[in-house]
Amino acid sequence: MDREVRKIKQGLSLKFSELVYNGFWHSPECEFLRECIGRSQEAVLGTVRLSVFKGQVYILGRESPRSLYNEELVSMNVQGDYEPADATGFININSLRLKEYHRLQSKVTVKQDE
Repeated sequence: MDREVRKIKQGLSLKFSELVYNGFWHSPECEFLRECIGRSQEAVLGTVRLSVFKGQVYILGRESPRSLYNEELVSMNVQGDYEPADATGFININSLRLKEYHRLQSKVTVKQDE
């Protein structure tokens, strides 16, 4: 799973556990969540090695032929389609909402001071 799908699935998992805990296994919303969670797992394939000790579970390793991790893409030593200017553009785009937030906050602060 990629990061964004995993974040959504984690939120659904919390709601799912709440529904099950409260006895709503057969409710329509729980059925919907089971379908969503099941759909997110369709492409998951691999092996996870675990250690269980005193009620704790430790992940020792994981391996998957469908892993999204690609060492060549994340390495700074491998030349690819990524240019340093791309980082600047990414930062500028993602900072727009923060700049706007701070612009609006300064207007609120000025009005409160008046």
